[in-house]
Amino acid sequence: MDETLVKRLEAAVARLEAISTGGYRQSEDGGDAAAMDPSIVAFDDLISQCVNRLTSAAEKIGGQVLDVSKVIAEAFNVQKELLVKIKQTQKPDMSGMAEFLKPLNEVMAKASALTEGRRSDFFLHLKTGADSLAALAWIAYTGKDCGMSMPIAHVEESWQMAEFYCNKVLVEYRNKDANHVEWAKALKELYLPGLRDYVKSHYPLGPVWSATGKKASSASAKAPTPGAPAPPPPPPASLFSETTQPSSSRPKEGMSAVFQELNSGKLVTSGLRKVTDDMKTKNRADKSGVVPVVEKEARGASPAFSKTGPPKLELQMGRKWVVENQIGRNNLVIDDCDSKQSVYVYGCKNSVLQIQGKVNNITVDKCTKMGVVFKDVVAACEIVNCNGVEVQCQGSAPTISVDNTAGCQLFLSKDALEASITTAKSSEINVLVPGSEPDGDWGEHALPQQYIHVYKDGQFVTTPVSHSGA
Repeated sequence: MDETLVKRLEAAVARLEAISTGGYRQSEDGGDAAAMDPSIVAFDDLISQCVNRLTSAAEKIGGQVLDVSKVIAEAFNVQKELLVKIKQTQKPDMSGMAEFLKPLNEVMAKASALTEGRRSDFFLHLKTGADSLAALAWIAYTGKDCGMSMPIAHVEESWQMAEFYCNKVLVEYRNKDANHVEWAKALKELYLPGLRDYVKSHYPLGPVWSATGKKASSASAKAPTPGAPAPPPPPPASLFSETTQPSSSRPKEGMSAVFQELNSGKLVTSGLRKVTDDMKTKNRADKSGVVPVVEKEARGASPAFSKTGPPKLELQMGRKWVVENQIGRNNLVIDDCDSKQSVYVYGCKNSVLQIQGKVNNITVDKCTKMGVVFKDVVAACEIVNCNGVEVQCQGSAPTISVDNTAGCQLFLSKDALEASITTAKSSEINVLVPGSEPDGDWGEHALPQQYIHVYKDGQFVTTPVSHSGA
């Protein structure tokens, strides 16, 4: 027993000596030195603790939930391999970066494929898992000019989109099956605080490439596959900054070009767009009044148009964001807004809009099966003439009004619990609030839609109808 322990200690000392004298150069046996780096060891811990907890919870459910959980585990293992390679490889050019990141992109496309086709009973799980993988793209950050948010912010922003569906899983199964609740909580903890804290501790400014390692292979020399379909639009707005007009004379640069070349399958977050400085009205010499943000359709998808007009997502006169006639678009994002601007959403169906920033006012008008996620609103969030909408406030909102609406779920953060909620001519209004514990279940409260009016002492006294809940 003692002899075995001595041998293990000697081996550990030998490896540490090799690291101290040889840096992070790849060794003959495949790069043990890089694999023993503290950042890689910490990523192993993240996998063994958080990822394994997720897959263990999924095994209790089985089926498609287990399938998407295995893909998530595969994606984290691929990211670990890329992190090891980064310590052994010099920073590549754009073409080389595309080839380097291709394995991660392929796993993300595999997760996205699980959400396609006929909608299954576990669509919410599949959508949550697939959307969450966008957070792993933090590894593509190469600097402030690459078009991405910084790594920590990117992880947080990517999870916010997945959290919209994750909360729906928690609400649907909280009183039905504890295994699904456990799975949803495990997935959230994998990213927040799991991946976020890992990136914060080891890569707050992005990956650090080797200065003396081998050169990354480039994909530029490889001939394209005959008959291969054109790549889809580049992924998330939180990652990339570009204009989307195909006739633009400005060539794509930076990480936008990388993923334009890299993508061979539909990414879960393809289609998100970030409004850049040159797209703002005040900086455009050729535009006045309206700055359009044209959404591309993903490869193979047929565009859906409203009978009332073409889809819009644009900033008008620098003060009002207009989102109109969007159908079947789950990746709409407004991320360059301020507290003096308002957002007007009209005639949208089966879509999800995320507003990343504080705005003055939000109005959702004549929308069906529409989801809106926002952070903070200065004045009010108004829901009018809608059917089956879900609105999530992640920050604060002093006033929320619901008028002439059938079916509305309001998700409030702790900072929004003091909001004044006004309803009129509306039915099926449910408000969900966070539990008292950080990991506690959401509490659901149905707002009354029926009232009893009793004439008493010279006036009518109105009280809501109480329901037994049976």
